[in-house]
Amino acid sequence: MERDPELEEYILGHIAPEPEHLKRLGRHTQLHHLYGHQCSGHLLGRTLSMISAMVAPSRVIELGCFTGYSTLCLAEGLRPDGQLHTVEINDEDADELSERFASDPRIHLHIGDALEIIPSLPGGWDLAFIDANKRNYCDYLALLLPQMSPGSIILADNTLWGGKITDASSHDAQTEGIRRFNDLVASMTHLKPVILPLRDGLTIMRVPS
Repeated sequence: MERDPELEEYILGHIAPEPEHLKRLGRHTQLHHLYGHQCSGHLLGRTLSMISAMVAPSRVIELGCFTGYSTLCLAEGLRPDGQLHTVEINDEDADELSERFASDPRIHLHIGDALEIIPSLPGGWDLAFIDANKRNYCDYLALLLPQMSPGSIILADNTLWGGKITDASSHDAQTEGIRRFNDLVASMTHLKPVILPLRDGLTIMRVPS
């Protein structure tokens, strides 16, 4: 998707400010991590925080936390006695993430393949955020749905995939994975899905009560 830097700057200047610790984390991610652009950033981060605050979840699951920016945003709306389980496949970041989350005992880090870890967790999720391997989005959703609480919310990031989903010449595995997911979600009318053209696309679904 073509981005308008001037419009983006205007939006960022007219929403809730980015907390200083997240601003530092965003800069650190850009400087020290390959694919730093994948960091959720100010706009998506404030959106995740707002949705989490609206849901006020007791149990959250996140698939793909990268450097933990989105995790910390989701935790902002978590109940004081709640739990946030985040899954990251890159074991090279395990020590850094463990240190980053150490100050919040509600956050539980799982290193490994989400397809294997999801079935090992007890479920009862009030909020789920899918942001892992795009090839597996359909499989993640299939595993999560039986574990979601009635009335819970499922979020999926990157569902517009830089506009590649409408590019007939794009057939890489990631793009095709997102296409399959979007088609699947569109057919699941009971979830009342909405795609927000926010950054790279954010899909919101609500599990029936």
